[in-house]
Amino acid sequence: MTIEILKSKIHRAIITEANLNYIGSIGIDENLMEAANLTEFEKVQVLNINNGERLETYVIKGERGSGMISLNGAAARKAVAGDLIIIAAFAHMTPEEAASFKPAIVFPNKNNQVL
Repeated sequence: MTIEILKSKIHRAIITEANLNYIGSIGIDENLMEAANLTEFEKVQVLNINNGERLETYVIKGERGSGMISLNGAAARKAVAGDLIIIAAFAHMTPEEAASFKPAIVFPNKNNQVL
């Protein structure tokens, strides 16, 4: 048996762009991706603190050091620039693995930079 455990979390990042005309996904500054142990094309949940919207999409690399958090395609209808969000990814593991596992949790500053 496996259970689903929080693997990665970026807590209270700020949306910098919502681009309806891009194919899809969430663009995340590569520094934030690395700090949160996120992989390009990994599925994530995006939780909008401002309006309560929740969605699933996949990660694409944003420019390193830019602080960008861009919701793209249909997801762009779920947020506007300035909204606070939580980005979370999960992993399946056995209860024994989960007992010693520690997720990567990142608390970016107001410019979406790793603290």
